Amino acid sequence: MTATAVRMAPEHTLDAAVVTAAEIVAGHDGAAELMIRLSHANGAESAVTLDPETGFDLLRAGSAASLADLVGKSWLALIKDL
Repeated sequence: MTATAVRMAPEHTLDAAVVTAAEIVAGHDGAAELMIRLSHANGAESAVTLDPETGFDLLRAGSAASLADLVGKSWLALIKDL
């Protein structure tokens, strides 16, 4: 997913989403991608896979030195400036 696609997600479904895990995974073209697992206020869980550029942008937005630093952060707070 690119930064543009992340920004286009409906806010009402993401308003209370919190990052529960972040990991590097292999993309369909062999390039590394960032998978973010989210927990929503209604108990649902979801995953978002980001291309490398957007993944690095997300780490910078969250002032994260490592993937573990993203856990517990609000998804909307992370993507608001992407």
